[in-house]
Amino acid sequence: MAKTPASQGTQKISSYIMMIVLIVLVLSVVSIILAISVYLTGVSTPSQAGTDDLTAGFLAAIGLVAMTMSMFTLRQSRKQAAEMKIEVPKVMTTIECKKCGTKTMREFQRGDYVYKDLDACPKCPDTKQVITAVYKEIKEKEKTYNV
Repeated sequence: MAKTPASQGTQKISSYIMMIVLIVLVLSVVSIILAISVYLTGVSTPSQAGTDDLTAGFLAAIGLVAMTMSMFTLRQSRKQAAEMKIEVPKVMTTIECKKCGTKTMREFQRGDYVYKDLDACPKCPDTKQVITAVYKEIKEKEKTYNV
């Protein structure tokens, strides 16, 4: 099944969302790297011994939470983009014979317009057929009743 430009556009993630997610992801990686750096370097003075571990823990927690949130947002937006579908309406053309009044319907073809002369009628070959209507088929939606 060939994809139309309309159906291709719905499967893309918004560029703004993607940019924000990537920025948050980069910042979370930087935070985790800083946490590792602070944890490994440590402090030589005994008065600040506990603060480095606490700072490293906070940086690691912030980095992990930000990374989790950005991955979740990316996954949700991709899932939502995949679920969104634009249904292309079915357009029909009604063709009628001028002489015998025979009506036929077919799917719309590029170039169809009302009162366009077509080929000869199969029942009366001396008369041309004319497009009398071009319309969109509307599907009836299921009725829901609020109780």
